[in-house]
Amino acid sequence: MIPMGYMAKRVQCSPGWLKSSQVLDVYSVGACVNDDFADYVNYWKHNCWWFFDNPELIQSLALENSIDIQDTKLFYYEVYELELFDGIWRPFSPGPVWPVQPHVTAPTQKQLEGFDIVTFWVENSPAPEHSPLSCNGLAEKLSTNAHCLFDTFDEAYTALNTGKFDGCEPGALRIFAVYSADWPLLGCASAAEITGV
Repeated sequence: MIPMGYMAKRVQCSPGWLKSSQVLDVYSVGACVNDDFADYVNYWKHNCWWFFDNPELIQSLALENSIDIQDTKLFYYEVYELELFDGIWRPFSPGPVWPVQPHVTAPTQKQLEGFDIVTFWVENSPAPEHSPLSCNGLAEKLSTNAHCLFDTFDEAYTALNTGKFDGCEPGALRIFAVYSADWPLLGCASAAEITGV
């Protein structure tokens, strides 16, 4: 698995239109249902995978720009090293527009929440787009956990190989491991003081 980095997200309860009794909330990588903490791209603090190398970057960006992150949850992501495109598994990279490699710092403690399938349509941008389990409502047909994720990598891999995601969204499909992580201390301030929780 390739370390992708961190994102702070506003976790949403299962939307009313998603008719899935097992889903209580949504931990998707895509931001269609649970928003990222801000429209962060214009600050250019993210890495070549469109995530953050460490959570302190998110905290400092929020402090410097008066962005409220008190209602966010911190996630850490890793991704399977191959993507599925037109039925073929192939390697992928950030592309030539990112000459600097990421320096992702893994969390000292993390909790595996499950595995998400994420679409990537714009080939020259490695930014994640949709999470069809939630965005396209595939959790209504496929078995997921309470966070709208597959419990295991094998479940995600098998679902892709058996065509369960065919036609849901254009572009390549990647398997993400979704971890929850604790906010770290930033300087002398506690995480509670920074995030308001």
